[in-house]
Amino acid sequence: MALHFLLDEPATAAPGDAVILQGSEAHHASSVRRVRAGEEVTVGDGRGAWLTGVVESVAPREVVVRITARTDAPQPSPRVVLVQALAKGDRDELAVQAATELGVDEIVPWQASRSVSRWDAAKAVKGRTRWTTIVREAAKQAHRPWVPGVAELTSTAGLVQRAAASRLLILEPTATERLSALAVEHGDDRDVVLVVGPEGGIAPEELDALAAAGARLVRLGDTVLRTSTAGPAALAVVSTALGRW
Repeated sequence: MALHFLLDEPATAAPGDAVILQGSEAHHASSVRRVRAGEEVTVGDGRGAWLTGVVESVAPREVVVRITARTDAPQPSPRVVLVQALAKGDRDELAVQAATELGVDEIVPWQASRSVSRWDAAKAVKGRTRWTTIVREAAKQAHRPWVPGVAELTSTAGLVQRAAASRLLILEPTATERLSALAVEHGDDRDVVLVVGPEGGIAPEELDALAAAGARLVRLGDTVLRTSTAGPAALAVVSTALGRW
């Protein structure tokens, strides 16, 4: 499979045009992946454009690709969103990386009441930037035409507001309903929102508030998964039900 690279701006190129990789992406292409003139690569903009081309020239700060074909992938509908509670160590980041590789369309960091990790205003900016970088690299590795967005840090009140316009599914080990048993109604274009709690689980008052707003509590199986694996596992189940896989 051809190496894949990402542009920072929307792609307007058509077959016959030249696309120039610059900055860190040019360095990655030339010094890390060591592309060579004459090699076929793919280039995307993370917004659906998918360009196939042949490398014309390689320099540390500029790689020129001559485009031979272009396709534009539609944005998936319905979207699948992962609400990931902040977790200690790198467990939330592991979830973000795996979910991106598996096809999530948006990631929302959640400051749950039991989250050990806490983001103040400054940390929220830094953390979102960090997650965005992880998402970009994972999407590039997975050859995804659409790069998921990373939303601003949300609270439980913010999730309650989301419930009215989406299908909010709370991953809760004590739930009686299995995620795999849910019927997915095709033609319903509302977001499917998967909510994953922190290491200590979702607090009872948060479960009550979300359920009262219309969220459904579901479980993945008979075992309790880590916060780093629950989201990706649920994403696989939902992707199958939606016919993505």
